Amino acid sequence: MAESDRRTRRARHITRLQVVRTEWLTPHMVRVVAGGPGFADFVTNEYTDRYVKLLFLSPDVEYPNPMDIAEVRASMPPEHWPVTRTYTVRYVDTAAGEIAIDFVLHGDSGIAAPWAASAQPGDEISFFGPSGAYAPSPHADWHLLAGDEAALPAIASALEAMPDGVPVHVIIEVADAAEELPLPTKADATITWLHRDGAPPGDPSRLIEAVKADPWLPGTAQVFVHGEAGLVKGLRRYFLDEREVPRELLSLSGYWRAGMVEDDFQAWKKTERARGSDAILA
Repeated sequence: MAESDRRTRRARHITRLQVVRTEWLTPHMVRVVAGGPGFADFVTNEYTDRYVKLLFLSPDVEYPNPMDIAEVRASMPPEHWPVTRTYTVRYVDTAAGEIAIDFVLHGDSGIAAPWAASAQPGDEISFFGPSGAYAPSPHADWHLLAGDEAALPAIASALEAMPDGVPVHVIIEVADAAEELPLPTKADATITWLHRDGAPPGDPSRLIEAVKADPWLPGTAQVFVHGEAGLVKGLRRYFLDEREVPRELLSLSGYWRAGMVEDDFQAWKKTERARGSDAILA
């Protein structure tokens, strides 16, 4: 089954949770753990790249409660609509009734990351979802996982779900050594960290070169490469044509694009998908 066929539809139900605690994982990555009574409405899925659409409301607008997004968009001007941002759910702890979302901070710009950096216990977090499309296949002989900081939560989740002893090659680009994280797994994982060392994020050339130079193992590979859109564009034909990875075992997705906020990026991504561009696959 093709990945596009496996993709779950976004739930339109809004889940409302409260921040339980925050944890600084690195100097530029903060984890927000949320739970509360609303967790009873949260329905998880089997994907390790499961994601939610966070909703950020304008503090100057009075919204209906309960809120129906379709109704809000039909009755309010666009400038009053909630702003959405897409984030991976790092883990779901059903016993504790909690989920965790990791946020990467690049300065004070944006909406989601500054909110996460200042979030306090009791603050509300609302979202649609989760959706998702990827999980490690037990039928693959080995796995390749690659991406930048935006993909790190999904890569970490995938490593935790890998079968015991399966070979996994992992290549992750981060700002510097201080941004590296422990990545527990039962797999036989080879993990390579790439450092920008002062260079700004958004240039995929270092990661593309590292992926192409990585030894290609015999047998059937499952590939997960997510991150900046240029990374996907630079590697799509490599996997499909040169390495002949079956599409059902290939998960490529641009999470962001250098110089674009998410609203513009999603519009661009929709246009590129309609054109059948190599810039995106998922």
